[in-house]
Amino acid sequence: MSCSSGTVLSVCASLSSPLPPSRTPNPTSNSLSFSWLSSFPSLPLSASRSARNPPNPSLSQDSFIRAAYTRRSRGEAAKKPNRKSWKQRTDMYMRPFLLNVFFSKRFIHAKVVHRGTSKVICVATTNAKDLRNSLPSLIDHNACRVVGRLIAERSMEADVYAVAYEPRKDERIEGRLGIVLDTIKENGILFA
Repeated sequence: MSCSSGTVLSVCASLSSPLPPSRTPNPTSNSLSFSWLSSFPSLPLSASRSARNPPNPSLSQDSFIRAAYTRRSRGEAAKKPNRKSWKQRTDMYMRPFLLNVFFSKRFIHAKVVHRGTSKVICVATTNAKDLRNSLPSLIDHNACRVVGRLIAERSMEADVYAVAYEPRKDERIEGRLGIVLDTIKENGILFA
C-alpha cells in the first residue's frame, strides 16, 4: 500500500477491498466523498512536521478551539443580585395561594391571592357593612377570630384548601396575627 505525501493529506487510492457505492472516489477531487464528511471543510495538514513536535492549536491564529465555560465563583455570583434563587423561582408554583393580612388602626383586612395570576380569591375585612355594624370592636381579638373564620369559609368555597403565609421582615407571628392564623387553621385550611 503506498500513499503520496504532499502538502494536503490525501486518502490512499490503492485500497485492497472495493469501496461501497456511497464511498466511491469522486472523479473531480482526489479525496473520497463521504456523505457526512463532505459537509466539513477540508483542513490542510502538513506532512513535513515531525512526530516529536505536534502542532499546538492554542498558538495558531485560525484555531477554532476556545476556552471552556467555567462556573462563576461565589464572589462573582454575589456581585449579581438580580439572579433569583431556585426557591424564589419555583415557590409561586409550589405554594400558589398566598395569605395577606393587614392591620390598620381601625380595621383588619385579610385576603387570599393567587401568586401566578395575582387574582384575589377571597377577602374578609372588618370594614364590611355587616361586620362593621355587628362587632363591638373592629380590631380586638374577637374581630381577628371572625376575620379568620370568614377567610377559611370563603377560600373553601373557592376550592382553596391550602394557603401560604410569608411574614414580613421582623414580623412575629403572635398577638392578633397569631389569632387570625390559628383561626384559619382551626377551620380546615392547611398552611403549606
